[in-house]
Amino acid sequence: MLATFESTLPIFLLLVAGNVLRRLPLVDDAAWPGLEKLGFWFLYPALLFVTILNADFSGLQLDAMILALVLSIVAMGALTLALWPVLRAGGLATAPEFSSIFQTSVRWNGFMALAIAERIFPAAGIAVVALVMAAIIIPINVQSVAVVTRFADRSAPWGYVVRSVARNPLILASTAALVLRAAPFDLYGPLNQTFDLVGRAALGMGLLTIGAGLRPSEMLRPRMAVWIPVVLKLAVYPALLIGLAMLCGVTGPELRYLALCAAVPTAMNGFLLARQLGGDAELYATVTTLQTAVSFLSIPAVLTLVAYIGSG
Repeated sequence: MLATFESTLPIFLLLVAGNVLRRLPLVDDAAWPGLEKLGFWFLYPALLFVTILNADFSGLQLDAMILALVLSIVAMGALTLALWPVLRAGGLATAPEFSSIFQTSVRWNGFMALAIAERIFPAAGIAVVALVMAAIIIPINVQSVAVVTRFADRSAPWGYVVRSVARNPLILASTAALVLRAAPFDLYGPLNQTFDLVGRAALGMGLLTIGAGLRPSEMLRPRMAVWIPVVLKLAVYPALLIGLAMLCGVTGPELRYLALCAAVPTAMNGFLLARQLGGDAELYATVTTLQTAVSFLSIPAVLTLVAYIGSG
């Protein structure tokens, strides 16, 4: 566990650095929203595109892993939606708040998973993270956009929901990468290298902007609407995906790769989605902050537990 903790420490140090930089008079406050949009509309999609396009999936248990991922997404989405009547009846969450509870329970920070995988796993581990991104980025974003749109604006027509999904840059980037992988030709070499350079910049810049968006002060007054997605994302979902993966026959190092993908906190890009579509962006930021802080310990714990299960 200590080795995993030390391997993930640089990732969290970058998050802290981003939060500190946000508070120093070195960068104008107005610049950070621009950097967030740059990441959401260009850096993250470019990284996602080039990672999926160039990943080597040979020798992996693709069928079993994809089956486990799809089942876990459906189950987690259904479980979270099933909580809405209870939360509404108990006065624990409004509709806009629930849209952020849903997002922070089902989304995952694939770019943090990539950064950690590069430090602690061989190339196959990075390929698995890319596979997970390719397999679930579209259904997760479709779910998130649909739920946020409907709960933030209950009168929103489904045509608007469909247009919101179709315009999502992460969906467009992952779809383009999958189409090119199936094409009978390769992407032009210099263009591929260009996307690779952008992707390298995305990880560092992305972690800094994620850190800048975190709000540690909000963790001092957490409420039920904050703790529910923390438990769902960092405890329930890892147990769900790992259990389903084992039932589907995924074993060995590949189980650890999936465990990392399940254990990372939610992605900050959902904050922009909440703000753009009228969800509770403030709650989203608070939940993401608390999840990220807790995951500093929960990620090594989950990986250590899975390694122990695999060795037994």
